[in-house]
Amino acid sequence: MAAELDLVVRARRAVVDGREVPAAVGVRDGRIAALTALDDAPPARETVTLEDDEVLLPGLVDTHVHVNEPGRTEWEGFATATRAAASGGVTTILDMPLNSIPPTTTVAHLRTKQDVARGRVHVDVGFWGGAVPGNLADLEPMHGAGVFGFKCFLLDSGVEEFGHLEPPAFALAMKETARLGALLIVHAEDGRLLDDGALRGASYAGFLASRPPEAEGAAIELVIAQARETGGRAHVVHLSSAGAVPALRAARAAGVDVSVETCPHYLTFDAEHIPDGATELKCCPPIRGAANREALWAALAASDVDFVVSDHSPCTPDLKRRGGGDFGQAWGGIASLQLGLPAVWTGARAHGHTLVDVVRWMAEAPARRVGLGHKGRIAVGADADLVRFAPEETFTVDVSALHHRNPISAYAGRSLRGAVRQTWLRGVPTADREPGGQLLRRGRR
Repeated sequence: MAAELDLVVRARRAVVDGREVPAAVGVRDGRIAALTALDDAPPARETVTLEDDEVLLPGLVDTHVHVNEPGRTEWEGFATATRAAASGGVTTILDMPLNSIPPTTTVAHLRTKQDVARGRVHVDVGFWGGAVPGNLADLEPMHGAGVFGFKCFLLDSGVEEFGHLEPPAFALAMKETARLGALLIVHAEDGRLLDDGALRGASYAGFLASRPPEAEGAAIELVIAQARETGGRAHVVHLSSAGAVPALRAARAAGVDVSVETCPHYLTFDAEHIPDGATELKCCPPIRGAANREALWAALAASDVDFVVSDHSPCTPDLKRRGGGDFGQAWGGIASLQLGLPAVWTGARAHGHTLVDVVRWMAEAPARRVGLGHKGRIAVGADADLVRFAPEETFTVDVSALHHRNPISAYAGRSLRGAVRQTWLRGVPTADREPGGQLLRRGRR
């Protein structure tokens, strides 16, 4: 084995198989080939020993990222998004099908995205397809081409080239994805329950009132009903309202295949502390009150929420500040791909959770749900995607130091705990190297 191993990483603390333990991780040809006790580390061409204040984590898997390229590359692109991901300990992302032009709603559009991304990504990248009005016949070919599932909206998506599904069309999409065995992921807000009349320019309270939790609850009930009726696989993205958790819990107890994610911003911020005009914190569905945030933490602890992903949704600064702080006009989305791990760890630590929990929420569970069993865990046979993390190091977010394309962030000036000091993708450091990421297909390693 000495001649065969390329790398051994020794760590006094490593998150392995649901525990934090001392371990030595041996890498051969990009995969984990050996996992031993710390003092039994086999020889290798290179051995790295982590410092006492560092923990070895598996690379995170972020299944909710808007890269926006091509078409809106000035918002974000594959090179910048994946460099930010690697710097934040994320080694696999799935790109959302909208905000790029063209959107990923046909095989031809998928090929366009893949061609743009190829050779430019610093982490591994897979793709969601889109389910929009008029493309029902395109779902099967895209499924065959390797998308990881299909994204749809139940209300206006915010971009005209990606239409939303009314309930009858959603039912057809759910039936088709059930037939294919594909995952249908849903932006679940009921547009009929929004109240645009509540919007009052720079008032955050007005914006919050315009998108009530009832809109999420009603849409999630529709998702549950269709998943139950068709036997399909459904996933609710970016849950902001903890009030929907009991319905999701009951559905799963009854055997409905429905999962749910939340995002770092819903676990970090609260409506009571968002100033008027602070449109850098605008997202849809909105950040709700502190009691709701605490209920989301409780739902994570109880496994009623499955995992945490970024919903990295960047734009140019002028779009975020459009209208001079008017919540009705500013783009809704939060760029956080590089900051998700420290943001969640800061909150998790304060709530009595461990890095084992964070790894489950941000690596293991999302990888498992989308069929990437060789990602998100430190295990023999898995990809050697590893993160050198200093959990007690604190820093203040400086947007000019982030790798996101545009220097704007809801976290600007915020103190966070936990620093990523090194990331390996398949056993090779991601820093200061040419893009080494691969384009992923569902069902293929």
